[in-house]
Amino acid sequence: MRNLSYLLLTASVLFLSASVSTNTPETNIYSSSFENVLGTSFDLKVKAVSETVADQAEAAALAEIDRLSAILSSYDANSEFSRWQKTQNKSINTSPELMQVFQLFDTWKQKTTGALDPAVGAAIDVWKKAAKLNQKPDHQSIHEAVLAIQKPHWTLDAAEGTATHLSNTSLVLNSFTKSYILEMVAARLVAIPGITGVAVNIGGDICIKGNLEEKVTVADPIAQSDNIAAQDILHLSNKTIATSANYKRGFSINGEWFSHIIDPRNGMPANQVLSATVIADRATDAGALATAFNVLTPVESAALAESEQVAYQLVLADGSILSNELWHNLIGEPASKPATPNASVAKDKEWDKNFEVAVNFELARFEGRFRRPFIAVWVEDSKKNTVKTLALWYNKPRWLPDLKEWYRKNNGRYSPETKDIATISSATRPAGSYTLKWDGKTEDGRWVEAGNYTIYIEAAREHGTYQLMKQEVVCKGKAQDFNLPGNIEVTTASVAYKKK
Repeated sequence: MRNLSYLLLTASVLFLSASVSTNTPETNIYSSSFENVLGTSFDLKVKAVSETVADQAEAAALAEIDRLSAILSSYDANSEFSRWQKTQNKSINTSPELMQVFQLFDTWKQKTTGALDPAVGAAIDVWKKAAKLNQKPDHQSIHEAVLAIQKPHWTLDAAEGTATHLSNTSLVLNSFTKSYILEMVAARLVAIPGITGVAVNIGGDICIKGNLEEKVTVADPIAQSDNIAAQDILHLSNKTIATSANYKRGFSINGEWFSHIIDPRNGMPANQVLSATVIADRATDAGALATAFNVLTPVESAALAESEQVAYQLVLADGSILSNELWHNLIGEPASKPATPNASVAKDKEWDKNFEVAVNFELARFEGRFRRPFIAVWVEDSKKNTVKTLALWYNKPRWLPDLKEWYRKNNGRYSPETKDIATISSATRPAGSYTLKWDGKTEDGRWVEAGNYTIYIEAAREHGTYQLMKQEVVCKGKAQDFNLPGNIEVTTASVAYKKK
């Protein structure tokens, strides 16, 4: 199966014991990655008895995403929801899926005291217009948006399966669409004969079902990077983890950043919380609460988390971190350890710990969804020795040599499973956009010396094109910024040595 990968040893090796029948089918882990699925990235892991079954699961996942998007999308003018929104005061027969999402909004609007509301689109529109004009919205515009939000927007008749649209206010289902689709896709896949476990990752929200334990870290909203190690690794099975934050999307007005998460009760961007992550049994619970916890006060969030019995972590605007006991119960082991000082380096040659190297790149976009190319990003010193691999993304061991420059220099002394981007829960990213950071440490956590280093970005597509980009950076306490020429696989890239 050319599009999915064998990533781990067979599951049967892990369960060899007298209690396991010798007739138990052998299962392997397979994975695939796409861009521009629901406007973001999509990663799939399945534990399957064969590549053929794993192929079937991938096709079923994409088909289910397409089916549900055609019902729930706020962006597709032809979706069932968009067509319904064009009606007025008419009882319309709705699909079971759309009815369920409407009911979820009614339930969670009440539970969150209005922190979740589908009519928040009215306030979002005000802030979008303000951003285009590069000036903050006036109080009157915000007040009018709040009044529009407070109107009744639908009535539901669940027995008849009908919904009546009551207002002209802009409605969005984003708070639930992705979470609902996650839940439905995962349930669809574990029902396929020969599939024993799945992990579905859409834009950083991950739903895990069946006989599969996933190690998950949470992206740092301050570092804003796809590869910085978290403090803890969470061990999750039959759970969903959802993260909502403002560091990937928002509004920039006169150099000031405003969150895209708006409080429907006052029309203002949420500003107390940088990131909220929730772990729950149901994907819709995790998604709803992760969004709501950006809007509610930390005290309100803690009380709601306790009543709903979910694990959560908040990163507040001042950098402090709040989490509950259920969160700590899911921590498996520390994800990182303090860097080892290099006592032999002279003071004037030490790496400036106030600086880091940021690598930003955007993958080329193609019509519709597309497979992510294989990517390697690494750092070399002036002697051409690899200091650290920042990213290594590929979908099958036999294709790793396609990343020929990285492979030639590094194969055999690097453990790629610890760098799997599919295990990072983060705010939803735009399709194909990634940020990697290097803090001046080696693979084993030692600080390097100040000096000249070269950043490599290598891209290879299965049976397709090959690209290699590189940029030398002088890392000696003086900021540098470089824009690299784009190519057929990586349209834009930049490398910056800068203060953290």
